[in-house]
Amino acid sequence: MGAIKHALAEAGHRAATTVAEAALSAVKVETVMLQGARQTTPPTAERSNLTREFQNFHAQLPGIATAPTASAIAPVEDPVISIDTAHPFAEVDARDYPLGVARGQLHATYIVAQTADGIVIVDQHAAHERLVEERIKAALAADGVMRQGLLIPEVVELDETAVDCILARNDELADLGLVIEGFGPGAIVVRETPALLGETDIQGLVQDLVDDLASLDEAIALRDRIGDVCATMACHGSVRAGRLLNRDEMNALLREMETTPHSGQCSHGRPTYVELKLNDIEKLFGRR
Repeated sequence: MGAIKHALAEAGHRAATTVAEAALSAVKVETVMLQGARQTTPPTAERSNLTREFQNFHAQLPGIATAPTASAIAPVEDPVISIDTAHPFAEVDARDYPLGVARGQLHATYIVAQTADGIVIVDQHAAHERLVEERIKAALAADGVMRQGLLIPEVVELDETAVDCILARNDELADLGLVIEGFGPGAIVVRETPALLGETDIQGLVQDLVDDLASLDEAIALRDRIGDVCATMACHGSVRAGRLLNRDEMNALLREMETTPHSGQCSHGRPTYVELKLNDIEKLFGRR
């Protein structure tokens, strides 16, 4: 058992390779030729416009030898993809980090990082969810989960059965940083939340916890199902999909993933990142 635990812990930061293999197999490489492209040549004016458009596009790509300096590049305004053009990509050596260095963010949800021999695509919400869960577990095992008091306590309306269910776990939830009290026959009031969660959806958190607790036998202590409870809390305290991150925030998340056990999977068992090797990417473009 000790050997198995050690092996799992050693491999805990890695994602399953089957996901990357499935992603690569799903990619269809096709050569699309515009009708008449071989027979016709754009007029001079059109060629000039195309050349100008290409030069403008080329000028926005950092790290190209013939491109303008970073200070001359206008910030990217596209809300779907954000690229940090203020810092050259060559600043940081990707070989120093297993998950590479952040190169951009796609759809305000996925972090794209360059590794020594490929690329890594990270689901920022799934990855941060795992990190928050592991922080809560570590805090609980040490000195307890720090709480933050709410300036205005929040009332959550529930049916009477749910109120009785969650209040029966009052002391155990307090150990996890969630302090609640009864507030009449059909509601509770939340006075403190785990500090690790930051600003969170308290209504959604309580509703999800009630669902978790309803599936537990009353004789089972929350500590025996601590992973499930922490996962529920972490889901509400994570960086959400749709949030733009700057380069430092993306790299900080990557660095913490590298040192956090089981960071290759989120609290629900889904992969937090997919790694594509350069050799496989080159095969898609017929370079190998």
